[in-house]
Amino acid sequence: MKKAISLLSGGLDCTVATSVYDKEYEIYAITFNYGQKSFKRELQASKEICDKMNWNHEVIELPWLSQISDSSLTTSDEIPEPEEKDLDNIKKSEESAKSVWVPARNTVFTSIALSYAESMDAEIIIVGWNCEEGATFPDNSKEYLEKFNELIRVGSPNKIKIEAPAINLNKEEIVELGIKFGAPMELSYSCYKGEDKQCGVCESCMRRKRAFKNLGIVDKSEYEN
Repeated sequence: MKKAISLLSGGLDCTVATSVYDKEYEIYAITFNYGQKSFKRELQASKEICDKMNWNHEVIELPWLSQISDSSLTTSDEIPEPEEKDLDNIKKSEESAKSVWVPARNTVFTSIALSYAESMDAEIIIVGWNCEEGATFPDNSKEYLEKFNELIRVGSPNKIKIEAPAINLNKEEIVELGIKFGAPMELSYSCYKGEDKQCGVCESCMRRKRAFKNLGIVDKSEYEN
């Protein structure tokens, strides 16, 4: 069976994206520990998802990334809690994105995934990048995807492609895609804070909650608020 490397944080986007390729590929999921506050819960979610879907799973430790990062995800700084009306305010979203930005995180993750793909003869690397987050996170954008695929074409001896099935989708459309492909969204964990239950008030939680609410679909995962 063809092989695929998945960048799996246990979040909604990557869980749905990986599920799209579940029937066609043998999935090898990678979860990174870069000192983020949510790692324990991300790991739990990733393991539960992989167990349910029968995906292979590996954890990679990147302690140095937190050491050079001043992100609120990896330090004692408070994680922003925007109001719902701020989610569509590009200036407010840019401020929030700046607070949680980890230096070159997706570039590091995807480069490591490429190493695995080459060594295992995997054909694709699956990511959860999408247009809603791509608006404020440049390493989630369609342009970034296209440039990274061009880099692989030029720099790798293997024919490997990054697949981002949500690259043109917002959160609501991602949820709909997850339903279509039977993604275990109820096991996913999107919160920045890392508590047992998702906080419901950080930007990641709020975007997720809004998507399910607007679709009239019950989000079976648990929230504090």
